[in-house]
Parts: sequence; structure tokens; C-alpha cells
Amino acid sequence: MPNPQAARLLVIDDEPDLRTLYELTLLREGYELASAGTVAEALQLLQAERFIAVISDMRLPDGSGLDVLAWLEREQRSERVIVITAHGSAENAVEALKAGAFDYLTKPVDLRQFRGVVATATGRGAAPARRDAPVPAASRSPALARLAGESEAMQQVRALIDKVSRSMAPVLLQGESGTGKELVARAVHGQGPRAGAPFVAVNCGAIPEHLLEAEFFGYRKGAFTGAAEDREGFFQAAEGGTLFLDEIGDLPLAMQSKLLRAIQERSVRPVGAVAETPVNLRLVSATHKDLAAEVAAGRFRQDLFYRLNVIPIRVPPLRERLQDLDDIAQALLARIAGDAGVNPVPRLHASALDRLRAYAFPGNVRELENVLHRALALCGGNMLQAEDLDLPDAQGLTPAPQQAAQEPAATALLPADAPLPRDLAVYLDGVERGILERALTAHRFNRTAAGASLGLSLRQMRYRMARLGIGGPEGDGGG
Repeated sequence: MPNPQAARLLVIDDEPDLRTLYELTLLREGYELASAGTVAEALQLLQAERFIAVISDMRLPDGSGLDVLAWLEREQRSERVIVITAHGSAENAVEALKAGAFDYLTKPVDLRQFRGVVATATGRGAAPARRDAPVPAASRSPALARLAGESEAMQQVRALIDKVSRSMAPVLLQGESGTGKELVARAVHGQGPRAGAPFVAVNCGAIPEHLLEAEFFGYRKGAFTGAAEDREGFFQAAEGGTLFLDEIGDLPLAMQSKLLRAIQERSVRPVGAVAETPVNLRLVSATHKDLAAEVAAGRFRQDLFYRLNVIPIRVPPLRERLQDLDDIAQALLARIAGDAGVNPVPRLHASALDRLRAYAFPGNVRELENVLHRALALCGGNMLQAEDLDLPDAQGLTPAPQQAAQEPAATALLPADAPLPRDLAVYLDGVERGILERALTAHRFNRTAAGASLGLSLRQMRYRMARLGIGGPEGDGGG
């Protein structure tokens, strides 16, 4: 009889030599095993007992690993499935992850990676119960509880997080700037089996292009001028945990190619190194851009998009879940007050809440946080009134495309009878500076919101402000 205290695994492979290799490797790690060479044999064993995890080759004589996955899904079983695919079969790997596989490996299997993936799959005992319904507030983990609001949109986001946390499939978060994509990424990490391991967040748009490879993959001493010692990159720092690549759409094409290879091979080569280093991590990426449109325009690699977009999660803008405003605002106020040592935590008067609901928040939750931060700093009481909120009037809510259509072209700023500028570049810089300063003033120097009103990304806004020498209030939090 199997030892109920041991982690019992099922290995499915029709090649006796490979099956023996997997079995010997796992037996040395202290696992108990059962094995099968076909889908039929595997299903017979699965009907007879439950396992903590299943390791299956993709191609089998009477079917595939996807058939085993489909049976487990139909039976609502909790076994985590690790699929082994042929080298270079990206489509099979992605198909398996979308079908519910916990993780995948490619042949020839690196035994170090093999042991690491199996350890992750079995590290927390049986997989969490399958839940497709909204997660009740009382049963939420701390990671999920940080996502405030009970709107249908947020219920769907939580349900998706809870569902995808049982696999290692890459997740792509899509949403406007300021919607809280990093908070969602942390929830994906915190809800899964890697919660106790590192969570490394990287803003791809904030790293100079010539430093990207060294920052991502690390470097060896002497690899370039200034490399005085070996240094790990983001991939190595996230070993065993989750790497969050924010604003993935800002990566240049050359770096996209290197990132794709790292994802496919599950290994990285530090700058100046000869050999590659295996890495074991989960990848979560985020963007405010339409990556499908970026692919069509030739600015983003289609094969990388395919590998990142295994499980897409759309993070809704604040204007689509205004019913959550009270919950979000109170959660933000509690954090801001705690940081400032203010007690008790101020609350929002009904008039203040009404004023917030009447605003479209182009900067989303980040902009709401800025508004509340200023209100708390300037208000002397424990109740924030409508007049304490520094919000633009209704004219500030006009969508950017309509604004652009209504505003005169740059040439209209120079009357027809006026002399031509002696230095066109200086003249145009002055025009651009005036427009940017107007937008920043209208949005209280929130760079994200000001940029969005002009059709600019946060990265573009920062670049233009730096080029033109436009400063802003310290700690504006606008991205």
C-alpha cells in the first residue's frame, strides 16, 4: 500500500528509457511513484487513486497529454499536471497551459529544472480547490483582499486570479495606466504556490535600452567598463518566484528577441558569460498598449506576444467600476493615514463621494490616490468634504481625441502676417512646452493623467518633460 504521508506522483511516457530516468530522479527526491505508458493506462490508474501531481509526455501512442488534462478537468480533480513537449514545440506548450497544465518542460529535459518544477508543483500539498465562482470576502487570501471593491468587474478579476494561481502559465495584464496592474500581479503571485518566494517587479519603460540585457540577465566581472564584480539580473533575483514585467510593450525589438529566448529555453546568459544559467520562475507581464495592434504595426514580436498572452486578464479602469469608489477610497485613506501617523482614519462625506463619482479619473486609481493624499494633507478634520477634493471641473473630462480635434493646429499659433521664427526648433519647443504645462496644470501635475489627455504614454511624457526642462512638485506620485 502507498504511504499516505509521501507525495505520490504519476509518470506517463511511452519511452521506457525516459520513464526510467524520470522515475529514478524522483525516487531520489523521496517521491512515491506510479507509471503508465499510454493514456488508457494512465486513466485506469487515475480512476483507482488520487495523486499529488501528474507528469505526462505530450505525445502518447493512443492520444496526448491533453487527453489526460481534459479528463482531469471533467472530473474536477486537483492533480497538478506537468506536460513534457518536444523541443521547439511552442504551440504545444501554450496549448497545454491554456488547457490547465500547471507547467511544462521541453525535451531534452534538464533534470535540475525537472526537479524544481516538480518541487513547486508538490510544495503545498494538493492543489487548491477549483473555484470559478466569485471568491467570498471571508475566504480571500491577503493578496486578494488588497484588491478593494465588490463590483462585477472586480469579482471577475479575482475569480480569474484564483483560477490561474494553480498553474505556472504566463499571465498578461492589460489595462490603462494607474489601474493597479502591479497589485493584480502581486495577487497572482500571493495566491499561488510561489507566494513565499521572491516577487520582482520591473518597469521595462524606465530602463535605458543599452542597459536592458545586463539588468535582465546580469553580467560577469569585466564584461564591460564598470563591471567590477559579478551581478545577478532580474531573472536570477526572481528564482523560484515571480518576475513581473510592467510596460512590456515598451521593450525594443532587439530585447524582445532575447526575452523570447529566455522564456523558451528557461535559461539566461549573463553578459560576458559563456554558459547559460537555468531559471525557474513564473512570468507575469503588463501593458497599457494594445499588443495585438503593436504586432500588426511591426513594433512587437508576434511569437513573443503568443508566449506572453497565455492567460490574459483585463484590469478595468476606475470609471467602469465607480461603485467601488467608496471601498477603494477608504482603503487608500487607511494606508495614507497610516503612513502619516494620522489616527483615526478620516472618512469621506457623502458630498465628497458624490463629487468623486462625477469625475472620470483618466489617471485611474493612481490619480484617486493623489487626490486623497492632497485632501488629507490639507484637511484639518476627520471628515473629508467635497470642497477638500482638488478636482478639475467638467471641462477636464473631455476625452483626448475630442480635445485634439477642437484645439487649433500648431501653425495657427503663428499669425499669417507674423514674421517667421529665426529658429524653428526653439519655437516649436516653446509651443510644446506650453501645451505640456497646460495639461500638467489641468491634472495637478499627475504625469500619467496629463499624458493620457494628450495621447502620450507615461514614458513619452517623462521624456518630453526631461527634454524641455519641465519640473513638477516633489512626490506628485503621477508615475
